[in-house]
Amino acid sequence: MLDLNLIKNETEYVVNALKKKGWDVDFTDTLNKMEIRKDLINKVESLKAEKNKLSSSVPQVKKEGGDIQAIFAKVKDINTEIEELDKKLNEVETEINTFVATLPNLPDDDLLPGEKENNKPVYFFKEKPEFNFPIKDHVELCESLGLVDYERGAKVSGRGTWFYTNLGARLEWALLNYFIDTHIADGYTFMLPPHMLNYESGFTAGQFPKFEDDVFWLNNEDRKTGKFMLPTAETALVNYHRNEILSEAELPKKYFAYTPCYRCEAGSYRTEERGTIRGYQFNKVEMFQYTTEEGSDEAFKELVRKAEKLVEGLGLHFRTSKLAAGDCSHSMARTSDIEVWIPSMGIYKEVSSASNARDYQARRGNMRYRDSATGKTKFMHTLNASGLATSRLIPAIVEQFQQEDGSVLVPEVLQKYMGGITVLKPIK
Repeated sequence: MLDLNLIKNETEYVVNALKKKGWDVDFTDTLNKMEIRKDLINKVESLKAEKNKLSSSVPQVKKEGGDIQAIFAKVKDINTEIEELDKKLNEVETEINTFVATLPNLPDDDLLPGEKENNKPVYFFKEKPEFNFPIKDHVELCESLGLVDYERGAKVSGRGTWFYTNLGARLEWALLNYFIDTHIADGYTFMLPPHMLNYESGFTAGQFPKFEDDVFWLNNEDRKTGKFMLPTAETALVNYHRNEILSEAELPKKYFAYTPCYRCEAGSYRTEERGTIRGYQFNKVEMFQYTTEEGSDEAFKELVRKAEKLVEGLGLHFRTSKLAAGDCSHSMARTSDIEVWIPSMGIYKEVSSASNARDYQARRGNMRYRDSATGKTKFMHTLNASGLATSRLIPAIVEQFQQEDGSVLVPEVLQKYMGGITVLKPIK
């Protein structure tokens, strides 16, 4: 949620910032309603002061033999007027908040405007792998190695789903254990959140109301009281301290969680989305931080570097890209994507998005901390990063580490989780 005071006091700045994300917003109506709201609040406060003055005069008037019934009648009239004004105030506030709730977060000032065309690669790891033999794509490799059964996945659940089988399941689990062990060693707290979330959780994350149709709902009749399947563990973790006030000394809070992720759209039949590249369900370990305003930037750098180190540990060629404002998600002020190289496609695919929401989500979820110097409360900053998503890592691993005989080398860091297996060989 954007700061209403910022909208009021720096309207032009907010308008220009939103344009960088592709939003052309006219705040004229909202600003008018904010003035109406201010006027209603002043009238209510004035009436309450008058009411209190009248009520406090009752004992003296009664002592002097005056007409206290006239005072009670006046107080009753004031209460009626306050009730009517409160109703109007609630309507105006609802209209303001409903509109502002649809707006995206403001991008950081240093981001370029526009979409993917203005994303900027800022870091590369290793050279692109080169092969002296005709390479196979990940779908063919995963089938020949017996790692994934796409056909039976589609039979059981439909397109965009799959079975990890035998060593494929073990490779998937090895990746998850590698991530989990790394985050624990780095001092992050391991969390296993619920998979079914309520509407307020989606609102706090910034996914609702705009993206209500992008998740799987368990009750479509009344979404406000229904449940949906979490699209990412971030949606649960960002709500962990909802409506709480923490002390400054408690921050930063560093969490990570493993969950399957459930996405309503699974892409298309395009070659670059075949196999496990995009599906309705995939596994991911998510990192999350709550910080002070001052600690926000360092936390972002930490999350980006942690995601990078995970991919570096696998020995994969990848790049890190600084996203343009319009390519950052709705709730985020800045994002860096870690993207692995898929040789058969000749493109990079994102395996982690590290993002800083600043205080946008905290305002929606009323998540604050008490400043140790002033004693006043401030909104926390929230940040997240995939650490990592597996469904694109396995295609990158089998393609980048494929051998001429059709086998695939297992990254060294995963071998202990694979029972010492160093090579995945084609099944007969």
